[in-house]
Amino acid sequence: MQRRRFRPAVLRALVVVAGATAVPAWLLGPATGGSAAAQGRSLPVFEVDAAWPTVPAGMRLGAPSSIAIDADDNVWVLHRPLTLPAEQDTMAAPPVVVFDGDGNFIKAWGGPGAGYEWPQREHGLHIDHDGFVWLGGNNCATNGVPRVQPVNDDQLLKFTEDGTFVLQIGRSNRSQGNADTMNVNRPSDQQVHAPTNELFVADGYGNRRVAVFDAGTGSFKRMWGAFGDAPVEDNQCQVQAPASFPDPGPSRFNVLHAIRVSNDGIVYAADRENRRVQAFTLDGTFVGQVITPDAPFARNLALSADPAQQFLYVGGNDGIVVVDRATLEILGTLRPEGILGTGHHIATDSRGNLYLAATGAGMQKLTFRGMSGAE
Repeated sequence: MQRRRFRPAVLRALVVVAGATAVPAWLLGPATGGSAAAQGRSLPVFEVDAAWPTVPAGMRLGAPSSIAIDADDNVWVLHRPLTLPAEQDTMAAPPVVVFDGDGNFIKAWGGPGAGYEWPQREHGLHIDHDGFVWLGGNNCATNGVPRVQPVNDDQLLKFTEDGTFVLQIGRSNRSQGNADTMNVNRPSDQQVHAPTNELFVADGYGNRRVAVFDAGTGSFKRMWGAFGDAPVEDNQCQVQAPASFPDPGPSRFNVLHAIRVSNDGIVYAADRENRRVQAFTLDGTFVGQVITPDAPFARNLALSADPAQQFLYVGGNDGIVVVDRATLEILGTLRPEGILGTGHHIATDSRGNLYLAATGAGMQKLTFRGMSGAE
């Protein structure tokens, strides 16, 4: 169908081109680190900060699953305490840990409590424009993960920055599938779009949809599946890896693993197992996609920090792939020395620095060093 083809003219109309916007000095600084650049195009350059962060003595973090940045450029990490050996339980940090940009520990909180259902297997974290903290999990009742309860994480939680419970969307182990407007089903990621105060959810391990909720009330608003069509039911506990990756790909998402909404209202959905990122308008109209059949792709998403958000960062292959947001063209791959691969979830701060949560590999700060010279 014609609407499934990439339409660059539509994207160019919706995206503010970087040249039309004043770019801050930090973005125009000299390039001094490692980067793979597309011919004729200047790309961001990063350097691994090997000293980041400083975890307090006697504190242990489990697998870091997700990472998010607040309005003060503090770095929030969601980790999985139950992945630590049982003998380290007394040293385990609470699931939500906060550092400043220099890596200094600020605070930690979270875990089971009264009035809400904490996820069994922490997955996605987001700090919205009002400072509220959103998180969810992806546990499956039959996946056999050690030390967790055999229930599905079918809920999302909202807290204040000090850990006071505010709101729960959905209930643990209650999802009835894609048509269910009361529950999510093992959600991967979420982001609030400030102009509409809507929560966009990558409802992507059990369900196969983008789901949108009112961020104030938690009420359901709309949903869509791949290509903007109705979601296709295919709830499986174990991840199903395709044998091939044709373009444009299947009519359903396969582990919708990350979601980002740009300032100008484009929704980017990382369809991990199908190795593609699809772009939509806020109402779910399909705009275009980028797919890489020859290498892992769409592990995570982040937007560059310049006013136009000209780059979409996508975990793929053995690093972070840089995509031109105006055309969905792949420009290159970031592979600074010492990078922890693609990461599990990634985030950018206002200075352009990039942060990785890499589950079993740890967490990492990539310091922005400017733009490479065009070849």
